[in-house]
Amino acid sequence: MIGVLLVDDQELFREGVRIIVDAQQGMEVVGTAADGREAVRRADDLQPDVVLMDIRMPEMDGVEATRQLFAPARVAAREKPLRVIVLTTFNLDDRAATAIRHGASGFVLKDATPTQLRDAIRTVHAGNAVLAPADLTALLDGQHLAAVPPPPAYRTLTEKEREVFATVAKGLSNTEIAGEIFASESTVKTHVGAILRKLALRDRVQIVVYAYEHGLAPTDPR
Repeated sequence: MIGVLLVDDQELFREGVRIIVDAQQGMEVVGTAADGREAVRRADDLQPDVVLMDIRMPEMDGVEATRQLFAPARVAAREKPLRVIVLTTFNLDDRAATAIRHGASGFVLKDATPTQLRDAIRTVHAGNAVLAPADLTALLDGQHLAAVPPPPAYRTLTEKEREVFATVAKGLSNTEIAGEIFASESTVKTHVGAILRKLALRDRVQIVVYAYEHGLAPTDPR
Protein backbone atom coordinates (compact mmCIF):
# COMPACT_ATOMS: atom_id res chain seq x y z
CA MET A 1 0.00 0.00 0.00
CA ILE A 2 1.38 3.40 -1.05
CA GLY A 3 0.83 5.94 1.71
CA VAL A 4 0.14 9.46 0.41
CA LEU A 5 0.35 12.75 2.32
CA LEU A 6 -1.79 15.41 0.63
CA VAL A 7 -0.72 19.04 1.12
CA ASP A 8 -2.86 21.96 -0.10
CA ASP A 9 -4.31 25.05 1.56
CA GLN A 10 -7.73 24.58 -0.06
CA GLU A 11 -9.85 22.09 1.90
CA LEU A 12 -12.23 21.42 -0.99
CA PHE A 13 -9.33 20.52 -3.28
CA ARG A 14 -7.74 18.29 -0.60
CA GLU A 15 -10.94 16.37 -0.05
CA GLY A 16 -11.49 15.93 -3.78
CA VAL A 17 -7.99 14.52 -4.28
CA ARG A 18 -8.37 12.33 -1.18
CA ILE A 19 -11.43 10.68 -2.73
CA ILE A 20 -9.53 10.09 -5.98
CA VAL A 21 -6.45 8.60 -4.28
CA ASP A 22 -8.41 6.43 -1.83
CA ALA A 23 -10.39 5.00 -4.75
CA GLN A 24 -7.21 3.65 -6.36
CA GLN A 25 -6.09 0.11 -5.72
CA GLY A 26 -2.92 -0.10 -3.64
CA MET A 27 -2.80 3.47 -2.32
CA GLU A 28 -4.39 5.57 0.40
CA VAL A 29 -4.17 9.06 1.87
CA VAL A 30 -2.56 8.67 5.30
CA GLY A 31 -2.84 12.34 6.19
CA THR A 32 -3.34 15.90 4.99
CA ALA A 33 -1.79 19.29 5.69
CA ALA A 34 -2.88 22.86 4.91
CA ASP A 35 0.56 24.49 4.66
CA GLY A 36 4.21 23.63 4.25
CA ARG A 37 5.10 23.84 7.93
CA GLU A 38 2.38 21.36 8.84
CA ALA A 39 3.43 19.18 5.89
CA VAL A 40 6.96 18.79 7.24
CA ARG A 41 5.66 17.86 10.70
CA ARG A 42 3.15 15.37 9.35
CA ALA A 43 5.69 13.79 7.01
CA ASP A 44 8.01 13.24 9.98
CA ASP A 45 5.20 11.69 12.02
CA LEU A 46 3.36 9.66 9.37
CA GLN A 47 6.31 8.53 7.20
CA PRO A 48 4.33 8.55 3.92
CA ASP A 49 5.72 7.12 0.72
CA VAL A 50 4.62 10.02 -1.49
CA VAL A 51 3.78 13.65 -0.74
CA LEU A 52 1.49 15.59 -3.10
CA MET A 53 2.78 19.10 -2.44
CA ASP A 54 1.02 22.30 -3.45
CA ILE A 55 3.44 25.10 -4.36
CA ARG A 56 1.60 28.24 -3.28
CA MET A 57 0.51 28.12 0.37
CA PRO A 58 0.51 30.43 3.42
CA GLU A 59 2.89 30.06 6.36
CA MET A 60 5.43 28.05 4.33
CA ASP A 61 5.20 27.34 0.61
CA GLY A 62 5.78 24.00 -1.07
CA VAL A 63 9.28 24.93 -2.23
CA GLU A 64 10.62 25.51 1.28
CA ALA A 65 8.72 22.49 2.62
CA THR A 66 10.31 20.31 -0.06
CA ARG A 67 13.75 21.69 0.78
CA GLN A 68 13.25 20.83 4.44
CA LEU A 69 11.92 17.35 3.66
CA PHE A 70 15.10 16.57 1.74
CA ALA A 71 17.53 18.05 4.25
CA PRO A 72 20.34 15.49 4.71
CA ALA A 73 19.52 14.86 8.39
CA ARG A 74 15.88 14.07 7.60
CA VAL A 75 16.76 11.84 4.67
CA ALA A 76 19.22 9.88 6.82
CA ALA A 77 16.66 9.44 9.60
CA ARG A 78 14.00 7.90 7.35
CA GLU A 79 13.44 4.17 7.24
CA LYS A 80 12.20 4.33 3.63
CA PRO A 81 12.55 6.75 0.71
CA LEU A 82 10.21 9.73 0.43
CA ARG A 83 9.01 11.03 -2.94
CA VAL A 84 7.46 14.45 -3.58
CA ILE A 85 5.19 15.39 -6.47
CA VAL A 86 4.57 19.11 -6.85
CA LEU A 87 1.01 20.23 -7.59
CA THR A 88 0.91 23.36 -9.72
CA THR A 89 -1.48 25.33 -11.88
CA PHE A 90 1.14 26.35 -14.45
CA ASN A 91 3.06 24.08 -16.80
CA LEU A 92 6.29 26.13 -16.76
CA ASP A 93 6.40 27.16 -13.11
CA ASP A 94 9.68 28.55 -11.75
CA ARG A 95 8.74 27.51 -8.23
CA ALA A 96 8.11 23.96 -9.40
CA ALA A 97 11.56 23.94 -11.00
CA THR A 98 13.10 25.11 -7.73
CA ALA A 99 11.23 22.40 -5.79
CA ILE A 100 12.60 19.83 -8.22
CA ARG A 101 16.11 21.16 -7.61
CA HIS A 102 15.47 20.59 -3.90
CA GLY A 103 14.47 16.97 -4.45
CA ALA A 104 10.93 16.69 -5.84
CA SER A 105 10.44 13.99 -8.47
CA GLY A 106 8.44 16.17 -10.84
CA PHE A 107 5.14 17.97 -11.02
CA VAL A 108 1.53 17.32 -11.90
CA LEU A 109 -0.91 20.00 -13.04
CA LYS A 110 -3.90 20.51 -10.80
CA ASP A 111 -6.25 19.81 -13.70
CA ALA A 112 -4.71 16.36 -14.30
CA THR A 113 -7.10 13.46 -14.67
CA PRO A 114 -7.48 10.85 -11.89
CA THR A 115 -5.62 8.37 -14.10
CA GLN A 116 -2.72 10.77 -14.61
CA LEU A 117 -2.49 11.42 -10.87
CA ARG A 118 -2.61 7.70 -10.07
CA ASP A 119 0.10 6.94 -12.61
CA ALA A 120 2.28 9.77 -11.29
CA ILE A 121 2.06 8.44 -7.73
CA ARG A 122 2.96 4.93 -8.82
CA THR A 123 5.79 6.20 -11.01
CA VAL A 124 7.55 8.17 -8.29
CA HIS A 125 6.95 5.45 -5.72
CA ALA A 126 8.86 3.10 -8.05
CA GLY A 127 11.80 5.54 -7.99
CA ASN A 128 11.22 7.25 -11.32
CA ALA A 129 10.39 10.83 -12.25
CA VAL A 130 7.12 12.25 -13.58
CA LEU A 131 8.78 15.05 -15.52
CA ALA A 132 10.61 14.41 -18.75
CA PRO A 133 14.19 15.73 -18.63
CA ALA A 134 13.51 17.65 -21.84
CA ASP A 135 10.71 19.53 -20.07
CA LEU A 136 12.94 20.27 -17.11
CA THR A 137 15.59 21.82 -19.33
CA ALA A 138 12.96 24.34 -20.47
CA LEU A 139 12.25 25.19 -16.83
CA LEU A 140 15.86 25.46 -15.75
CA ASP A 141 16.95 27.44 -18.80
CA GLY A 142 15.01 30.40 -17.43
CA GLN A 143 16.45 30.25 -13.93
CA HIS A 144 19.96 31.55 -14.72
CA LEU A 145 21.63 29.37 -12.11
CA ALA A 146 25.04 30.35 -10.79
CA ALA A 147 27.00 27.19 -11.49
CA VAL A 148 29.48 25.85 -8.97
CA PRO A 149 32.30 23.44 -9.89
CA PRO A 150 31.25 19.78 -9.96
CA PRO A 151 32.15 17.79 -6.82
CA PRO A 152 34.89 15.12 -6.87
CA ALA A 153 32.33 12.38 -7.53
CA TYR A 154 31.87 13.65 -11.08
CA ARG A 155 35.50 12.81 -11.84
CA THR A 156 34.79 9.15 -11.04
CA LEU A 157 32.62 8.86 -14.16
CA THR A 158 34.22 7.08 -17.07
CA GLU A 159 34.52 8.80 -20.45
CA LYS A 160 31.51 6.88 -21.75
CA GLU A 161 29.48 7.67 -18.64
CA ARG A 162 30.24 11.37 -19.10
CA GLU A 163 29.06 11.11 -22.68
CA VAL A 164 25.80 9.52 -21.53
CA PHE A 165 25.51 12.10 -18.73
CA ALA A 166 25.65 14.89 -21.35
CA THR A 167 22.92 13.29 -23.46
CA VAL A 168 20.65 12.80 -20.46
CA ALA A 169 21.23 16.45 -19.54
CA LYS A 170 20.02 17.38 -23.03
CA GLY A 171 16.75 15.57 -22.28
CA LEU A 172 17.27 12.62 -24.63
CA SER A 173 15.47 9.33 -24.04
CA ASN A 174 17.32 6.02 -23.79
CA THR A 175 16.35 5.23 -27.38
CA GLU A 176 17.72 8.57 -28.60
CA ILE A 177 20.90 8.16 -26.56
CA ALA A 178 21.44 4.67 -27.95
CA GLY A 179 21.31 6.07 -31.47
CA GLU A 180 23.65 8.93 -30.63
CA ILE A 181 26.37 6.85 -28.95
CA PHE A 182 25.87 3.76 -31.16
CA ALA A 183 25.00 1.41 -28.31
CA SER A 184 22.05 -0.75 -27.25
CA GLU A 185 19.35 0.58 -24.96
CA SER A 186 20.34 -1.95 -22.30
CA THR A 187 23.89 -0.56 -22.38
CA VAL A 188 22.51 2.96 -22.00
CA LYS A 189 20.44 1.85 -18.99
CA THR A 190 23.56 0.34 -17.44
CA HIS A 191 25.48 3.60 -17.90
CA VAL A 192 22.61 5.69 -16.50
CA GLY A 193 22.42 3.39 -13.47
CA ALA A 194 26.15 3.78 -12.86
CA ILE A 195 25.87 7.58 -13.12
CA LEU A 196 23.03 7.69 -10.61
CA ARG A 197 24.94 5.47 -8.20
CA LYS A 198 28.25 7.34 -8.45
CA LEU A 199 26.68 10.78 -8.12
CA ALA A 200 24.16 9.66 -5.45
CA LEU A 201 21.22 10.87 -7.54
CA ARG A 202 17.71 9.43 -7.48
CA ASP A 203 16.59 9.67 -11.10
CA ARG A 204 17.23 11.15 -14.55
CA VAL A 205 15.61 14.45 -13.61
CA GLN A 206 18.21 14.86 -10.88
CA ILE A 207 20.92 14.35 -13.52
CA VAL A 208 19.53 17.35 -15.40
CA VAL A 209 19.45 19.42 -12.20
CA TYR A 210 23.03 18.35 -11.37
CA ALA A 211 24.19 19.38 -14.84
CA TYR A 212 22.66 22.85 -14.55
CA GLU A 213 23.87 23.46 -11.02
CA HIS A 214 27.45 22.54 -11.89
CA GLY A 215 27.78 24.21 -15.28
CA LEU A 216 27.66 20.90 -17.18
CA ALA A 217 24.45 21.46 -19.12
CA PRO A 218 24.88 21.56 -22.92
CA THR A 219 24.36 24.96 -24.50
CA ASP A 220 22.42 23.29 -27.32
CA PRO A 221 19.36 21.50 -25.83
CA ARG A 222 19.45 18.89 -28.61
